[in-house]
Amino acid sequence: MHEQGPHARYVLAPEALRAPCDPAWLDFETTEALEPLEGLVGQERVAQALDLAVSVRHAGFNLYVMGRPGTGRHEFVRAFLERAAAEAPVPSDWCYVRNFDDPDRPRALELPPGRGAALRTDLQRLVEEVRAALSAAFESEEYRRRVEEIERSYHERPEHELEAIREEAHAKGLALMRTPEGFAFAPMRDGEVMDPKAYEALPEAERKRIEAEVERLQERMQSVVRQMPAWHREMHRRLRELERETARMVVGHLVGEVRERYADLPAVAAHLDAVGRDMVDNAAHLVRPPAEEGAGPSQELEHRYGVNLIVDRRGARGAPVVYADHPSWQNLLGRVEYMARYGALVTDFTLIRAGALHQANGGYLVLDAHKVLAQPFAWEGLKRALQGRALRIESPGQTLALVSTVSLEPEPIPLRCRVVLVGDRLLYYLLQLYDPEFGELFRVPADFSDAVPRDREHTRLYARLLATVARREGLRPFAREAVARLLEEAARLAEHAGRLSAQTRPLAELMCEADLLAARAGRAVVEAADVRAAVRRREFRMDRLRERVLEEIGEGTILIDTEGARVGQVNGLSVIELGDFAFGRPARITATVRLGEGEVVDIEREVELGGPIHSKAVLILSRFLSARYAREHPLSLSASVVFEQSYDLVEGDSASVAELCALLSALAEVPVRQDLAVTGSVNQHGQVQAVGGVNQKVEGFFDACRLRGLKGQGVVLPRANVRHLMLREDVVAAVRAGEFHVYAVATVDEALELLTGLPAGERDAEGRFPEGSLNRLVEDRLVALAELRHAWQERRHDGTRAEAEGEQGGGSGAG
Repeated sequence: MHEQGPHARYVLAPEALRAPCDPAWLDFETTEALEPLEGLVGQERVAQALDLAVSVRHAGFNLYVMGRPGTGRHEFVRAFLERAAAEAPVPSDWCYVRNFDDPDRPRALELPPGRGAALRTDLQRLVEEVRAALSAAFESEEYRRRVEEIERSYHERPEHELEAIREEAHAKGLALMRTPEGFAFAPMRDGEVMDPKAYEALPEAERKRIEAEVERLQERMQSVVRQMPAWHREMHRRLRELERETARMVVGHLVGEVRERYADLPAVAAHLDAVGRDMVDNAAHLVRPPAEEGAGPSQELEHRYGVNLIVDRRGARGAPVVYADHPSWQNLLGRVEYMARYGALVTDFTLIRAGALHQANGGYLVLDAHKVLAQPFAWEGLKRALQGRALRIESPGQTLALVSTVSLEPEPIPLRCRVVLVGDRLLYYLLQLYDPEFGELFRVPADFSDAVPRDREHTRLYARLLATVARREGLRPFAREAVARLLEEAARLAEHAGRLSAQTRPLAELMCEADLLAARAGRAVVEAADVRAAVRRREFRMDRLRERVLEEIGEGTILIDTEGARVGQVNGLSVIELGDFAFGRPARITATVRLGEGEVVDIEREVELGGPIHSKAVLILSRFLSARYAREHPLSLSASVVFEQSYDLVEGDSASVAELCALLSALAEVPVRQDLAVTGSVNQHGQVQAVGGVNQKVEGFFDACRLRGLKGQGVVLPRANVRHLMLREDVVAAVRAGEFHVYAVATVDEALELLTGLPAGERDAEGRFPEGSLNRLVEDRLVALAELRHAWQERRHDGTRAEAEGEQGGGSGAG
């Protein structure tokens, strides 16, 4: 049966409860006929922001992309950046090499793309060729002959000096003898060394002459001995010079060949010159045999002359687009690794590792804002790199001066990278508020719309988007009716009949399940029935708690009346959110009144179960009562409002209309229909305002009523919420059959008329509500309460005065 009588004007027609997709807007049979859609629907604002970020080359024009999860933010941003990057030039290769002047400060070399790997190969080949050529040169007959000449000249010079001393001693009658302690001189007679007795028998003058000659010759011998280290050093100097001269001839030629290939790169050419000089200085090190322990010559030479190619652009096309999934300090800015050798940790330039900023240099780096902020020091490191426009590889401990360990200090690399942060709106505004550097570094915000208009143009684009999702996921084609059903789900997700949700992830998941159902049914095309079944299956998997709540309502554990009338009792509606699933739950709201001093007690607030918005709504009710009914007399009541059987936090103002109706019912002592549930927010002037979750609230009360049999129950909601209605098809069917009703009101008076059956009443010229109206009953009750309060105060005053007079009289008699 359909609603008749004076309240029919508040009833919504079934057509207003759900906006089906117009089939005329879908001019295709299946999604197979639709062209793929690049990008997203209705995100022109984001596209313009991205275009600005990639086109302006000035510093600070980094991008913050904000929006709700599931809107395809990451995919859209990466696709846009990849298209822009494809038209950009390929950035440079970067490598680190040894700094021969200061090995703790490796040098960074920039090379055109692809030439970094070539330099690494050329130096590897150069080392091998130099080693072979030096080995051959040092083993040649010419080199050995010259070495022997130098060594022979060294050995012959002491012999010549000794021979000269020996001859001089012989001429003086002395013999030069070699003893274990060194050289000694002894007198001779007739070519033979004199024995000690014969020497003692010589005249004293002769002995003194011999001793003087021995002393002189010993001094000369000592002079020769003292000169021998110098002669030895001179021999080694000449051998070293011969080695350098030979190495210079070999190395200079081979290094020169490599240098010619990099003559257009001055920094590389300078490094090759340094390599050549070091090879000449360490020629013997290049050809020495392998060590018994530790690294062999090949590895040692690689650590000395190799190239650590940290960024290799070989085969790249366009600029890089890098997404850092784990943006820690080291993963962003690079690191220096260590290896154990002989019980100690050592490192060199070959153990420098690039970070995501190195890989994205010259292109784009996409980061999740929450992940960056969650990593210790990563946010500060990122800001420091962007502010300095340079990449410095160091540990957080070094940067913060927490450790003093000696480590490498690689030369900084210029940073030419555009960073894109993806996060939610709240985080963006918090960073703007609390981080003064954020606004300077991320000047371009890109705000993803949560919904797009549901007009012909956007509907067709959305259909193409769904077709693109189907192709990307490898799904069957979707029939036109199935696409229409998905579009209706998109409107339901947007909570607006005239919009489509930008959150495509839930729809993609629904499409995958519908495709599975179509496959099990043996269909080549996904039909609308598959989509409907997928929706039901998804709800079934997630509605365990809703089912439990309905069971408790049916069993009477949760007290909800769906028929009859009660004074001071109204069915309110709340929404419970569980992740991606939300459902409506009816809640009984009751109010009591008595004589008091004009306070409306929010029991939820008193026990700290009410949030600030709910407390604000109750205060608005108090002001509404004062402004409407107590203009000329004090508000003399004490009222309490409570959500019955509520054990969790109550927040929001969507129950303020129901609370006000319960309060006015208690004041007027007029019963309220229990077959209706109410949702809506009220202001101080009695206007009903829109609330959220209206679809779930209507469906929640509908499900509760269906448990006990549908008998024309209904929901009263704000007229401003009508445009948000996208109710389930079973609810619309029940309304069409007259088994359920949805009413829309604009004021609290209209809601009261529906709930009580009495006219609300408006003030006449004298400022009085009409007799028999609900407002008149409320006003009369408040006037009566005010009079009672006044009379009580008078009696209390009289009693107090009489008591005071009695005390004065008793005091006089005693005196």
